[in-house]
Amino acid sequence: MSIFAIGDLHLSFAPGSDKPMDVFGSRWYNHEERIKEDWLKSVGEDDTVVIAGDVSWGLKQEEAAYDLRWIDALPGKKILIKGNHDLWWTGINRLNRTYESMLFLQNDFALVEDCCICGSRGWITPGDDDFGEPDMKVYKRECLRLEASLKAAAEKAPGREILCFLHYPPSSGRDYFSGFQQLFEDYGVREVYYGHIHGESGFAAAMQGEFYGSRYSLISADYLNCRLLRVR
Repeated sequence: MSIFAIGDLHLSFAPGSDKPMDVFGSRWYNHEERIKEDWLKSVGEDDTVVIAGDVSWGLKQEEAAYDLRWIDALPGKKILIKGNHDLWWTGINRLNRTYESMLFLQNDFALVEDCCICGSRGWITPGDDDFGEPDMKVYKRECLRLEASLKAAAEKAPGREILCFLHYPPSSGRDYFSGFQQLFEDYGVREVYYGHIHGESGFAAAMQGEFYGSRYSLISADYLNCRLLRVR
């Protein structure tokens, strides 16, 4: 059984809500079909795919349902993390009752083989040029959500390896140490995956590799050229 990951699917299959992504560059050309093609080639029914946020452009669950059903029909089990554009993400219990192959992860963890999948949306962090006073409340809340996820894994599946997924980068830059990174250190997280970053300039500046004892990997769909990354 394998574990794959990708972020930022940015689907928009609901009637009247089509949002072509190729206006953001050639990496997005026909991205839905390219993701599906690689998914069908790579993922078996016993495998797991973690989707690190920005799943659907839908504003309400009725709109997002077209995109979620598209994902649900693909092979494997899916674990979804909320992104900043996932405005439809409300009523976590209802969501988890609706789709047979999908787990919407919030304040909890998922045990996949011997790995604990933990995560949260995250947020921009202190040190970011755009970080303002209103961001501090959201940032602290997201730190608490991530801590709840990691704590649940530590208590219910002690000793297991933790793979951590955020939508946002865990820090505003290489010279800053965020509350998310402190939690990685506190709970012994060695691998961190995140999305949200797009475009060549963003890719060049993205934190990747070893930082403070954890290995960071960018998994936004355009960075991965619409292919899933196998993490286990």
